[in-house]
Amino acid sequence: MSEDLVNDIKDAITPINDPHMGISIVEMGIVQDITVEGDQAKITLKPTNPGCMSITRIAADAKIRAENVEGIEKAIITVEGHAMADSINEMINR
Repeated sequence: MSEDLVNDIKDAITPINDPHMGISIVEMGIVQDITVEGDQAKITLKPTNPGCMSITRIAADAKIRAENVEGIEKAIITVEGHAMADSINEMINR
């Protein structure tokens, strides 16, 4: 079942486009990992640029879309490889 939820989450976040490239964050490889434990999803994002100003919006959109997937109560987003990753992660996952 968790594999189905991973696929449902992937489908839910695929429409999120990188605003500069206009390409899905899934296709661009920004989405590094999706795991599900119980009703909690963990999504790891890695921007293509360590100073990407759009990653906060992308992370917020991914969280909202993942939490709208049936069977997911909470999504934890982890941004890696960004100059402000710690601050972004703290803000997104409050």
